[in-house]
Amino acid sequence: MFSDRTHWDMSANCLSESLSRHRAAGKSALDLTVSNPTACGFHYDSHAILQALGNPSALRYQPDPLGIPLARQAVAGYYADRGIQISPEDILLTTGTSEAYSFIFRLLCNPGDEILIPHPGYPLLRFLADIHDIRLVPYPLIYDHGWQIAFHSLRKAVTPRTRAIVVVHPNNPTGHFTSSADMDALNEICSAADIALIADEVFLDFSLTENQPASFVARPSALTFVLSGISKIAGLPQMKLAWIVTRGPESWKSHARARLEVIADTYLSMNTPVQCASPTLLAQRHNFQQQLMARVRANVAELDRLLSIHKSCTRLEIEGGWYAILRVPATLPDEDLAIELLAAKDVYLHPGHFYGFPGAGHLVVSLITPEHDFSDGISRLLSMF
Repeated sequence: MFSDRTHWDMSANCLSESLSRHRAAGKSALDLTVSNPTACGFHYDSHAILQALGNPSALRYQPDPLGIPLARQAVAGYYADRGIQISPEDILLTTGTSEAYSFIFRLLCNPGDEILIPHPGYPLLRFLADIHDIRLVPYPLIYDHGWQIAFHSLRKAVTPRTRAIVVVHPNNPTGHFTSSADMDALNEICSAADIALIADEVFLDFSLTENQPASFVARPSALTFVLSGISKIAGLPQMKLAWIVTRGPESWKSHARARLEVIADTYLSMNTPVQCASPTLLAQRHNFQQQLMARVRANVAELDRLLSIHKSCTRLEIEGGWYAILRVPATLPDEDLAIELLAAKDVYLHPGHFYGFPGAGHLVVSLITPEHDFSDGISRLLSMF
């Protein structure tokens, strides 16, 4: 009855089952995995947002496969604020980065082709790959006084079936940015092999470093697709506005842009009210990012204070993003430890193996958790060791 590509294991994992039983028993749990910014107590200019969604222009249907010019100009303005000039013609709007990945996979891959992805990393791409009949090949990120791409392994992973390399900048959940030297190396590898570079920059604005990180939009020697959107940038995941910026040699870029336009025209998934509201929605990022980064910095400071007391645990270096990785004594497999923390301390967090961390001893926590809950949850966690 159903396709092989959807033959997934639908059973809940042990941690999810434990959380369901915990809640069914009427027990509370401090959630250190929270990633929905609209549920974290941040203030939004609700009047401005709702007024923008009531734009009378939204009553007219004038479909544009790339997205209406007003919205693409607003995205170009976002990059102009970072000192990068791009043409709105190089921008294609999507309803989210998942759809952006989907369009790019359809553009580049035949069934059975390969995409290289960073490991550890966010697990979403596995399902997108299954849906598009392609194969994901991990390339390792190694931690040695900070995160680095294992370029020797990455180069060996490129085969005649490789169609693109994905880089997440900064990576989720490791929180490290791709250095300028690594950007150059990735461009060199892709150019030499005639494969594309897919740069996911949804967390680019959330840097804990002093200098503003560079965007892959500004370094396009290979055919490059840069993905981002207001889900993270402005903390508005419910508005479903993301984009692809196509960069690189004109001969490749023009063909890619034309084919992407046909793919987008086939779906026409963008809705007009959000596109008309896009200048206002993007403008929300300034206030939102100030609030979020203040919380991230406060939670990192509190985490470091608590870790200075509990010497048996440490955290890995964080350069940006919304997550921290704790290194704890490997007394149990990560998932078993997370289940024990839920049962004994009413604390819910993610084990490292969800993201592909090798071995035991890694736990992942969200840095946008409200500050009191974060401090309480980390204190309870550390009391286990």
